[in-house]
Amino acid sequence: MASLCGVLTLGSARRFWGFFRAGLAIAGAGIAMILAYRLPSASLDWIGIATLSVAALVNGLASASIALLLQYPLAQFLGLPIPLQLLEISRPDFPLLQMFLRNAPGTYQHSLQVANLAEQAAEKVGADALLTRVGALYHDIGKSAEASFFIENQAPGNLNTHLDITPEQAAAKIISHIYDGLKLARKYRLPRRIEDFILEHHGTMVTQYQYNQAVEKAGGDSSKVDVERFRYPGPRPRSRETAILMLSDGVEARTRAEGPEDEDDLRITVRSVIERVQKEGQLDNTQLTLRDLTAITDSFVTTLRGTYHPRIQYPAAEPPADTKAQTAPLKEKRA
Repeated sequence: MASLCGVLTLGSARRFWGFFRAGLAIAGAGIAMILAYRLPSASLDWIGIATLSVAALVNGLASASIALLLQYPLAQFLGLPIPLQLLEISRPDFPLLQMFLRNAPGTYQHSLQVANLAEQAAEKVGADALLTRVGALYHDIGKSAEASFFIENQAPGNLNTHLDITPEQAAAKIISHIYDGLKLARKYRLPRRIEDFILEHHGTMVTQYQYNQAVEKAGGDSSKVDVERFRYPGPRPRSRETAILMLSDGVEARTRAEGPEDEDDLRITVRSVIERVQKEGQLDNTQLTLRDLTAITDSFVTTLRGTYHPRIQYPAAEPPADTKAQTAPLKEKRA
C-alpha cells in the first residue's frame, strides 16, 4: 500500500509539474513579446519593462492555476477522464474496488492480471496506458452482482450453478454482467470513458461455450439455435485502448485455462486468440495496425512468461541429520 501511494503521489507531482511548466511557457512567451516590442525603441523604460514582465509571469502562472482548478469540472461535463481522476479511482481503497474485492475476489484477481497485460501492451503501441489499466480494472465489475455464478469465484467442489439451467439462460446471466457493470459505474460516478471498457470488452462476440452446448442439445443442428441469444450487445471496440483490453481479457482467460508449457506454446495461444478476434471483425473500428498487433503479441508473451514461469519441485521437508541425533536421547529418557 505504501509503495502504491508513493507511485500515486509521484504521478500527481508530475501532473502538477506539467501545469507549472505550461504556466512558465506562457509567461516566457509574454516576456519575449514585451522585449521584442520595447527593446528596439529609442528610449528604454526599464521599470516599465520589468513591470510588464512581472505581469506576464503572473498571467502565465495564473492561467496554469485556473486550468488546474477547472480541469475536473470541465472533464466531468465533457465526459473525459483526467489523469488525476484515473489515479484516484485506481487506488485499492476506492469504495467500488473494495466492494469488488469482497464480493468477487476471483474476478478481481483476474482483472488485476488483465490490467497488467493491457497496460504493458498499450505502452508498446503508444496508446494511453493509464486509461487502459484503469479500464481493465473495472471491465468485469458487473460480475460482483452475481459473483458465485462465474467459475473464477466458485470454490472447488461446490455446486456448479450452470448445471440446472438451459444454455440460453446461462448465456443471458453471463451477458448481464455488462449491464450490471454499467449500473455500478454510473452509481459510483466513474468517468464515461470507463463505461466504454465495460461495454466493448466482449464486443459482439458469442458466448461460445453455452452456444456449443445449445447446438449439442439440438442434435448438432445449428439452424435450430438462435445465435443472437448468445451474443454480447457490443458495440465492438472503437479505440485502441478498448481493443487491447479485449485481447488481454481473452489471452489471460485462455492461458489460465490451457496452461501452456513453454514460450512457443504460449505464443501460439496468444496468436490464436488475436486471430479469432480479427476473424470475427472485432478490430475493424480500431486503429490497430498489423505492426501494432505484432508488438501486442510480443508484449503479452513477455508478461505472461513472467507470470507463468516454471517453479522448482521442492522435496518433502525432513529434519537435518544432527537434529535427529539430538532428539533421539530425549526420546530414550522419556521412555
